[in-house]
Amino acid sequence: MNQQNLPNATAVLVLGIFSIVGCCCYGVPGIIAGIIGLVLYNKDKTLYLQNPSQYLNYSNLNTGRILCIIGLALSALNILCIIILIATGGWEAYMQQMNELKNMGR
Repeated sequence: MNQQNLPNATAVLVLGIFSIVGCCCYGVPGIIAGIIGLVLYNKDKTLYLQNPSQYLNYSNLNTGRILCIIGLALSALNILCIIILIATGGWEAYMQQMNELKNMGR
């Protein structure tokens, strides 16, 4: 029997990594990448469950799924923190906080 790789396993893995990195960019890229990665995961999972002995890299697919979930959670927390900061202190307090963080790096 000729085994092959799942078609989107590498893409799910890359999107999972990008969703974790994207959570640092105000959370929006992380949420988008995480959702796309989970949709691709579901497609490949159904393909794998139809014939498990035909595919090799199901572990990469699961790893990508876990990374997508972590990236989604971190991105959601980042967006929630931004919303809370803006709601409690206003836009000026948010910008002041960003300037303080920028000046800490110097």
